[in-house]
Amino acid sequence: MRGQALVGKVGVVVTAVRGGDRAGEIRIVAQGARHHYLAYAVVPIPIGAHVLVIHYRGARQVDVEPWSPMDL
Repeated sequence: MRGQALVGKVGVVVTAVRGGDRAGEIRIVAQGARHHYLAYAVVPIPIGAHVLVIHYRGARQVDVEPWSPMDL
């Protein structure tokens, strides 16, 4: 996936995001392929949590916030 196309996508935390300037790692599945990005958030986010990408930093780095998937 490329740059700004990531904004608005939902991913899953695979390495805890520790908050502030301490990155974790997320996985986003798009077009049947897994993509991994370093992720930063204001608050810590545990492994397995869903996150929403809110900003693309470049160089496979994104800003995220916690996200609760809706039950459809």
